[in-house]
Amino acid sequence: MPFASLNPATNQVIQTHASWDSGRLEQALENAHSAQQAWAHTTFARRAEVLREVANQLRAQRDQYATLITREMGKPLREARAEIEKCAGVCDYYAQHGEAFMRSEPVASDASNSYVAYCPLGVVLAIMPWNFPFWQVFRAAAPALMAGNALALKHAPNVPQCALAIEAMFRAGGLPEGVFTSLMIEVGQVAEAIASLHIHAVTLTGSEAAGRKVAACAGQHLKKCVLELGGSDPFIVLHDADLELAVDMAVASRFLNCGQSCIAAKRFIVVPQIADEFLHKFKVRVDALKLGDPLDDATQIGPMARLDLRAELHRQVSESIAQGAVALTGCRPVERAGFFYQPSILDRVTTQTCAWHEELFGPVAIVIRAASEADALRIANETRFGLGASIWSKDTARAEQLAAQIQAGCTFINGMVKSDPRLPFGGVKASGYGRELSRLGMHEFVNAKTVWIR
Repeated sequence: MPFASLNPATNQVIQTHASWDSGRLEQALENAHSAQQAWAHTTFARRAEVLREVANQLRAQRDQYATLITREMGKPLREARAEIEKCAGVCDYYAQHGEAFMRSEPVASDASNSYVAYCPLGVVLAIMPWNFPFWQVFRAAAPALMAGNALALKHAPNVPQCALAIEAMFRAGGLPEGVFTSLMIEVGQVAEAIASLHIHAVTLTGSEAAGRKVAACAGQHLKKCVLELGGSDPFIVLHDADLELAVDMAVASRFLNCGQSCIAAKRFIVVPQIADEFLHKFKVRVDALKLGDPLDDATQIGPMARLDLRAELHRQVSESIAQGAVALTGCRPVERAGFFYQPSILDRVTTQTCAWHEELFGPVAIVIRAASEADALRIANETRFGLGASIWSKDTARAEQLAAQIQAGCTFINGMVKSDPRLPFGGVKASGYGRELSRLGMHEFVNAKTVWIR
């Protein structure tokens, strides 16, 4: 079957690409394996040179790449530009720090000399999503390539042009052929790729369901894997929060990328003292968001990426309203070409509503009214997910105490949850395992080899 590149703002096909058969897939993986053997013997200086050149390309052609993102998955152009800048930043970060992260570490033992050496694993299969079609790839590729691994990319089927553009960029940056390869394969071929003797590890960013399948397949073949899955991030507003700041960040955190982010704030948990005031300010700001053509710099909300995603979101919203939630604003598809959905707020969400239990991946904020601070903490942890969380309070010492009790891979106090190359990123519970970014992320795909010398 061909991959269709579809503009979600117009519902028009931009381009199609043919998918590979099994023979071409296996040949590509064999080539990646051979290329990695040579790449592993290059110097760190050479690897850093490639990453810096790719960063230069990203900045020099920022608008071109950003437009590609916007046309293929619907993100507002100004957000797409920021995504490209972030990709350049992660390349620079690992070019600067990667060699130090890979430096052998001496360990005192009964040997005359003993140390831990960090060696590349081989070819990493990266199964990446469409919502940040450049950033998700680069945050996996930059550390993996700097460590001496090769990367085989299985991108989401609705962003094939982004996948091919990234591969071309690495080649133009001086990366040898085969060290980064975009696999034009379908979802049904992923198991075949994981099973290949030429794949040594797997990283996936995607849904919980996809993560379970990939983990099972990787486990069957004894392949290391890192999973960054869904989230239902709590945004906890306490009685002493700076409400203006909290509302500003609530809008940014929920509606960035049309709400299509694993680490977007999903559940707004408010205590009684400030609930009504917060909701009033929040609604005013949400109603003021400008929805429209994502190529227009004035647009703040573009279309959702696919029609089926919009349909699923509206099902969740409709069921939740039928179960007692209150549509404070929006909560309907927009009647125009493309896959637009109104910026929305669902109030009075309870355990009886669909929105309490499921991740809403789109421009809908759900509000849960807690009875107290302790109740807010309980609600925050009452989910199978554990990716990110934020707490809003002027008493940062108290907020830190609460943060220690939040079951999540990261907790931000008076700040919007985000990924940063300097900090490890990943989740717990059904949000996955393993870490990306920082030194820890680089070490996920290396062999920590003990060397003992008498």
